[in-house]
Amino acid sequence: MKLSQTGTGTTKLSNIDEMYPGQSILLQTGQLVQYGAGLFGYNTVPLLVRRRVEQIIVETLNKYGCIEVLLPTLQPDTLWKNSGRFDQYVNDGTMLLTESNKGVFCLAPTGEEAMLEFLREKIKSYKNLPVTYYQIGEKYRNEIRTRGYLLRGKAFPMLDAYSFDTDPEGMAKSYENVRNAFLEIFEKIGMKVIPIVADNGAMGGKKSEEFMLISDQGEDKILYDEKTGIGLNTEILEKENYQEYLKEEYGIKDISNFKEIRTMELGHIFQLGTRYSEMMNGKYADKDGEEKYFYMGCYGIGVSRTVAALYEQCLINDPKFGPCGFCLPENVAPFKVQIVAKSDDEEKSKLAEEIYFKLKENGVEAILDDRDMQIGAKIRDAKVYGTPYVTVIGDRFDGENFEIESIKTGEKETLKLEELIKKLK
Repeated sequence: MKLSQTGTGTTKLSNIDEMYPGQSILLQTGQLVQYGAGLFGYNTVPLLVRRRVEQIIVETLNKYGCIEVLLPTLQPDTLWKNSGRFDQYVNDGTMLLTESNKGVFCLAPTGEEAMLEFLREKIKSYKNLPVTYYQIGEKYRNEIRTRGYLLRGKAFPMLDAYSFDTDPEGMAKSYENVRNAFLEIFEKIGMKVIPIVADNGAMGGKKSEEFMLISDQGEDKILYDEKTGIGLNTEILEKENYQEYLKEEYGIKDISNFKEIRTMELGHIFQLGTRYSEMMNGKYADKDGEEKYFYMGCYGIGVSRTVAALYEQCLINDPKFGPCGFCLPENVAPFKVQIVAKSDDEEKSKLAEEIYFKLKENGVEAILDDRDMQIGAKIRDAKVYGTPYVTVIGDRFDGENFEIESIKTGEKETLKLEELIKKLK
């Protein structure tokens, strides 16, 4: 990617949001564009980070035997009236509606109704079960209190998955399968999450867990036992029989060692039972030909929320100037190195472009800062795009040996071009 083609000028960071410095930098550098409260556009780099997160999700869920589909986000109101949830979502102001001469349509805040409608004509026999479908697509919620930029918006990409089984035992097995997939997904992205005991709330069902990232920017407080790695949402303690519930469903007998910490929710999984299949008349034929309701599980990961949390986690702080950029994990970073060239030196600018194309030929994606500006300004900007490495072709460059610097550690290494390509590959 050539920076001259992105329309970005030099960046002078100022008045960075103390609570969400990472996303504040993305906005100030034009990598995110805000269209309104909770509505954002992505420039190239964060968009590619988002796609890489989505790729990890897809690859991992496929590995665990899940099947990808894509359902419409614009849906007729009749679909939601059939489940009985239309009035609930409209009355609490969550659902966004549009009227036309063809009727009333809604922008889907979640996907249970659409998935059951999708499944109804396809899975009719116990022989087709169990099955888990998933999709990654936009969801829409009229959040009254948008906060944290991408962390809570009105429109957001989300992974939502749904399992269908014949009995509670099968549902529990599918639940555990997706749970393991989620843990692997976050590990691959580079985020240490804690699955914690949660309240099913309005979703219904018997059992659920939230995938929490320990973060001072989170809006949730959980109880966490550092020794066992077990956590639980404080909402659980509001249940009248919470001690019995914790012991029966999760094997937790004592919470005296649990301490309160602040966290950010990135995912949530539920055992729903037959609640939604009963509402939507979702049935299959068992081995005796008798119609039975599906036992369902529901699973979600906030993709944009995960991207936002990743940027906040990968923030770089300059000892003198404070937050100044990012160092994204190498397996997520869409560009591995940024090449900074002295623009008023034709020979060095030409060499930088040759190296840029040489790296691309060898499968190494790079950013070339070919903007017509002072090299000092370019070097200051080198950290805002999240590349793990930077190399500068300036006055000290001898024409043969390239100094490559780790953005994360500041460590420098001098390599010849062939060695540089090998390292970055």
